Amino acid sequence: MSLATRIIPCLDVANGRVVKGIKFIDLKDAGDPVEMAAIYASEGADEITFLDITASAEGRGTTLDVLRRTAEQVFIPLTVGGGISSAEDVNQLLRAGADKISINTAAIRNPELISEIVDRFGTQVLVLSVDARRARTKSGFEVTTHGGRESAGLDALDWIESATSRGVGEILLNSMDRDGTRSGYDLEMIRRVRDICDTPLIASGGAGDIKDFARALADGADALLAASVFHFGIYRISQIKDALKGAGYVVRESSKLGKN
Repeated sequence: MSLATRIIPCLDVANGRVVKGIKFIDLKDAGDPVEMAAIYASEGADEITFLDITASAEGRGTTLDVLRRTAEQVFIPLTVGGGISSAEDVNQLLRAGADKISINTAAIRNPELISEIVDRFGTQVLVLSVDARRARTKSGFEVTTHGGRESAGLDALDWIESATSRGVGEILLNSMDRDGTRSGYDLEMIRRVRDICDTPLIASGGAGDIKDFARALADGADALLAASVFHFGIYRISQIKDALKGAGYVVRESSKLGKN
């Protein structure tokens, strides 16, 4: 039996509010993270990803209070990222209600942190967030950090191969070129990453048209993350699931989700 395709709204949070811009700039307020997470869960989201997008740049940890309040109302898997720099940070977030942890900058600075987290908490806990953009590197894609503001000096495919060899459970592949543009997922980047690893792959960055979701799955994604199209009411989660079901993909029915 095929695994159900996961639809994952992403809550990018700055200063305790959900924000959304284009390529992490010109941010607009999109609402309260706790309220929005609860609404998406009730509408049939399979998971919620909560990213404090300024945490690493500002050198502070993810806001535990927002996570705790979200976890009290949301009963689907919750992934949290932003400002995580140690296994103890992971421990605190898991105890506060997170199901999975997403790391980016800290893993680049210290790849051994991947092994440490996996050894202590298990592969299923760890999501490697890769903010990649097109560049003159071996593969044509490079890794960025600090919300896409800085180049990490790493070829994206080389980094993904190295990180997955250490046991990350999933890859959150975000196209910085497409982020917030609603111009479609970067299908070439998805294909290139799928060619080099079997790790579950979450496509992110660029969802705009309802057909974009099926296209990303056809090119190798296992799950689909989006923000703008949900936050600003362009599509509801049920519409995406209906379209995917019509295209032959397995989805979890919204009525089977919730607080049971």
